[in-house]
Amino acid sequence: MKSINLLGMAALLIASCSLNDKKPFNADSVAVHTADTVKTQPAVTNNPSAVSSFCFLRTEGKKNTDSTVIELVLKDQKVYGQMNWMPYQKDSRRGALEGTAKGDTINAVWSFMQEGMQDTLNVKFVLKNNALFQKPLKMNVKTGRDQTDESAGYTVTYRQSGKLPR
Repeated sequence: MKSINLLGMAALLIASCSLNDKKPFNADSVAVHTADTVKTQPAVTNNPSAVSSFCFLRTEGKKNTDSTVIELVLKDQKVYGQMNWMPYQKDSRRGALEGTAKGDTINAVWSFMQEGMQDTLNVKFVLKNNALFQKPLKMNVKTGRDQTDESAGYTVTYRQSGKLPR
């Protein structure tokens, strides 16, 4: 029974990147979704007017039941998208990403809802070889809030997943 639930959750996660046509990132990204799969999209490009779209998935925790889905649209060195962190049977963090890309490095602000409260976090990613890498978050003991661990490497890995949103 648990394996059926796990398979169902995985299918929903993949569907979140392939059946997302009713939830555009913003007005600038509506016309972005033209490719059939993520694999056909180039990494961050030197062409400032080019648009790239990506969908990534990370599973972790006991039996890989905790997941994070990231959808990114890169255009003119701007980054827009969604990031949804969904731990199994716990409160999730779901919200928008917005930031800038320079080379393969992405600096963004994640504006999310958790437990009915709006919050933000600065997040840092590197996009390389069809994968997304993030600097991990750590708890700031003075503020009691998560923050990016600037002293850490890009150790949190996401793999490309599913089709692009249309």
